[in-house]
Amino acid sequence: MRRTLDGRMRLLRIVFVIAFLAIGGKAVALTTTDSRLAAIARDQQVRTMVLPAHRGAILDRGGIQLAVAQAAKTVYATPYMLDDPATAAKRLAVALKLKWRHVYRAIDHPKGGFAYVARQTDPLLADQATALGLPGVGSYSEEKRFYPLKAAGAQVVGYAGIDGHGLAGMEYLYDKQLAGTAGRQVIVQDPAGQALRIIESVQPKAGRDVRLTIDNGIQLEADHVLAETVRLYHAKGGTAIVENPRTGEIYAMSNVPLVNANHFGAAPADQGNKAVIYTYEPGSTFKMVTIAGALSDGLVTPSTSFVLPPTLRVGDRVIHDAEQRGTERMTVRQILAKSSNIGAVTIGWKRLGKSRLLDWIGRFGFGKLTGIDFPGEVAGFVLPGDKWWSSTIGNVPMGQGISVTPIQMVAAYGAIANGGVMMKPFLTAQVGTAVHKQQAGRRIVTPYVAAELRSMLSDVVADGTGTEAQIPGYVVAGKTGTAQKALPNGGGYSKTNYVASFIGMVPARDPQLVVAVVVDQPHPYYGGIVAAPAFAQIASYALQRLEIAP
Repeated sequence: MRRTLDGRMRLLRIVFVIAFLAIGGKAVALTTTDSRLAAIARDQQVRTMVLPAHRGAILDRGGIQLAVAQAAKTVYATPYMLDDPATAAKRLAVALKLKWRHVYRAIDHPKGGFAYVARQTDPLLADQATALGLPGVGSYSEEKRFYPLKAAGAQVVGYAGIDGHGLAGMEYLYDKQLAGTAGRQVIVQDPAGQALRIIESVQPKAGRDVRLTIDNGIQLEADHVLAETVRLYHAKGGTAIVENPRTGEIYAMSNVPLVNANHFGAAPADQGNKAVIYTYEPGSTFKMVTIAGALSDGLVTPSTSFVLPPTLRVGDRVIHDAEQRGTERMTVRQILAKSSNIGAVTIGWKRLGKSRLLDWIGRFGFGKLTGIDFPGEVAGFVLPGDKWWSSTIGNVPMGQGISVTPIQMVAAYGAIANGGVMMKPFLTAQVGTAVHKQQAGRRIVTPYVAAELRSMLSDVVADGTGTEAQIPGYVVAGKTGTAQKALPNGGGYSKTNYVASFIGMVPARDPQLVVAVVVDQPHPYYGGIVAAPAFAQIASYALQRLEIAP
């Protein structure tokens, strides 16, 4: 009997040993062969959180905020921890002032490990949501980009997306400098997702501020005047630029239709900064380039006269002036003041010729980038000399058959305003503590030729096509432009759609401002009627704001 009992005890001990070894072996196998389960366990306890850096502000020249970072919080949930998503969604929706369906769609994932409930919301609302004590619901601090002046200079400033990266304009150009360097926190959390302790922390490094050359007052006035001009003349859109020709600083760069920068992402894709990306045929404002070349090459003087017929055939095209007239003798000064197409073509064709005209087009920078500090600038288009048709020499001298950007035209007129020296236009005054260094300009024409052109352009405003650009107390020099829009696929020119423009400088004898106004498809379409008055309003305001004496 005792032997039987001892045998049973030994057998029981053996069974216990075998069971212990089996359980221990399984545990060892799980920890040594299934690292994935171990990683999941760690992930449920340890979490790394990104600490976003404070994004720098974008300021106008005087320090007025154009783009700033606002404190916000993002509310998140761990869906698999919510026993009743529908009820949780209703409570969260009330706390966050959101639609129930929006919240429910976000968290109705029984196996989901993470879901955004509300991005960049009001911190007070976020605190209300987390105070509900729902398992797995938490929040973290973020910043939301805010544009205090809304539409003012929106296409220049651009915008930053919900993740804090610049997506357009100066926000995009200086994204790295504005963004700074993100930090991180490694935290241990309990099964409910609540933080227990921080085991590692690296603080973020704030981004740098970017100060622009834009003057918020001049910008707001340019936006207002341009928007009213587009509305009044039922135009498709418009662009206006205000520049200091002595330095190349841009005081205003307006684009209409206006865009609210706080909703920039919802704007149509083509509503970018057309001052640097929009190409158009400049029309009569380009006659300044033709005459500047002829004066510089000693081929004409302001008093050189030409007998101009009512029409002029060049190749397969017949050129005529805007107003019907008989044969008339005009000086170069009168050709510019009256904006005679036949006169400009005669100078460009008979005096300059193709090679010299192309050379002057290149000297003034057409067909090339100005180098302005803005992303996406386009170079316009100049037809190569070997591709010219017989009629091209009859188009280009009067500003047809060539495409330019508004900023190129401002740079060209800026050279005449600045005694013949072209300054590179720029928008950035300072990044962090680094102040913009003034660059040397590039001489285009002599001071004497520049002075002659300013005198001739003053006649345009005094008693020529640009009388609506006059400003009481100041002498204005400038040029009107009325250009037919080219039809697609080389189909000639539209009979109804035009680009109306005026580019001028003031005070004429010693210009401190160059202002360009370009209006797309206005009705009526004459530059002297549509764009010249807008120039006068914008320039008048800028003269007063900058305290430029008559």
